Amino acid sequence: MPVAGRSCPLHYRYSPGVLARPAELVAETLYVIGGLYGNYPALQAILTLRELETRPVTLVFNGDFNWFNVDPAGFITINEIVLSHIALCGNVETELAGAAEEAGCGCAYPEWVEDSVVAHSNAIIQRLRSTAHNFPRLREQLGTLPIHLVAEVGGLRIAIVHGDAESLAGWRFSQEALADPRQSVQLSHFFHQAQVRLFACTHTCLPVIQAVDLPAGLGIIINNGAAGMPNFHHSRYGLITRISIWPPTRVQSLYGVQVDDVYVDALPVPYDQAAWWQTFLTNWPPGSPAFESYFQRIMQGPDYEPRQAVRINNHWCV
Repeated sequence: MPVAGRSCPLHYRYSPGVLARPAELVAETLYVIGGLYGNYPALQAILTLRELETRPVTLVFNGDFNWFNVDPAGFITINEIVLSHIALCGNVETELAGAAEEAGCGCAYPEWVEDSVVAHSNAIIQRLRSTAHNFPRLREQLGTLPIHLVAEVGGLRIAIVHGDAESLAGWRFSQEALADPRQSVQLSHFFHQAQVRLFACTHTCLPVIQAVDLPAGLGIIINNGAAGMPNFHHSRYGLITRISIWPPTRVQSLYGVQVDDVYVDALPVPYDQAAWWQTFLTNWPPGSPAFESYFQRIMQGPDYEPRQAVRINNHWCV
């Protein structure tokens, strides 16, 4: 029987071949923002980063921009700002918009994730659903969002997804799965079927950038981890993905790679920590499911380092 929080609903799934279509978006610079998780100070910081750029930036939110924002004001603010830009739905938005609750949080957690984490996530989505039901217009808008997008930057074709090349909640682009060398053939098939050179994703909470050898050259998978939470040990900043024909000069790159004439970078998101902690603790005090699963990470970051995330030779890392 399907288990809520671990099962992957059929409507989450798609063929990589659907990505082999003309680009819907052409830009000089993209910010791909996954896993904002309702962190308004992080959203403010991302908008500030955009203003630092000397040329126009297109923002693409690739899902899970909701999560901790269970207060009505936070729910309205996050969704109204995000939906004024290009947005894809993550499993969180999909579950908020839908009527069925069998999938729980819709995370499709793999076996290495503890049962307690799954249970906490299912409890978080239940509370967030209660908030969302008070805003039918926003729920309707969330229900119309696409689950993937094909973009082009400097002639480079990019698949922007939430999970992986086959599912909204897929884990094949997680840092754990990408560490398995037996995946290499399947990854090559994904690039071939999608006819892209770059996959930009999120969903699995930890960042990674990994190269895949392709007949046409290097293929890159970049997972930004979370824009709204720390991604590395003893860090207190989120991460987003920057893809541009211009190198980052006025914004900081934590690590990156150049693919043909396109720069692909992980940008730190230096949000107001004190403001975010206060909001989080107001909504999720000690003993709550979000506090139990996430507060330690919010305070100290996960047990993960930038050197573990960078899996490519011709890269920069500062």
